[in-house]
Amino acid sequence: MSGGFFRVSIAAPLSLQSTISPGTSADQDTRFSNKQAKLMKSQKFAPELEHLVDMTKVNMEVIKPWVTRRVTEFLGFEDEVLINFIHSLLDAKEVNGKEVQIQITGFMEKNTGKFMKELWTLLLSAQKNASGVPQQFLDAKEEELLKKKAENDRITSEIQRKKDKEGREILEERFKKLDGGFDSKDNDTASAPNSKSKDSGYDRDGKEPEKRNGVRSRSR
Repeated sequence: MSGGFFRVSIAAPLSLQSTISPGTSADQDTRFSNKQAKLMKSQKFAPELEHLVDMTKVNMEVIKPWVTRRVTEFLGFEDEVLINFIHSLLDAKEVNGKEVQIQITGFMEKNTGKFMKELWTLLLSAQKNASGVPQQFLDAKEEELLKKKAENDRITSEIQRKKDKEGREILEERFKKLDGGFDSKDNDTASAPNSKSKDSGYDRDGKEPEKRNGVRSRSR
């Protein structure tokens, strides 16, 4: 907390001097402008910062979470003072990226250039889209949706495969039971003629043997 406080006290004169000191003289304003001009010449700026951004065309609701995440990643902790300060610098109709970089250099030091390049790339893209959302965000969202759809399709396919397998196993089990029933019936049918032949009182030609003295004669 103390570190954030000291950084604010150092950086504040560059951007908020006229606000902090209502009685600032014209001479002090001149010195401030000259100092800012020197910083403009001494610092290196990414090519993206050559372009101004019309913030009225940018959806800040998607930019703010990105600022919070990247600042935290660069610093190693969430600095609310710096995050809110950057938000305030972007709260204007038209924003100069070089001026923003000068204002936050005292906070982010060696990470300032990389952060500003990433930020301005997003802002320039956002102001070109009707939705005010950077194309990078739109592409990432589309990729996420495609991945979710692919995963859902995979799960659905797996469920259907299991259902088909279970259905085949049930049918196979039923066929086995039916086949067992048919086999037992065939065996019964095959044994029936033999028993009839043995019990029959007819010879091989189907004729009844002649009876002698009330007793059937044996066939020769």
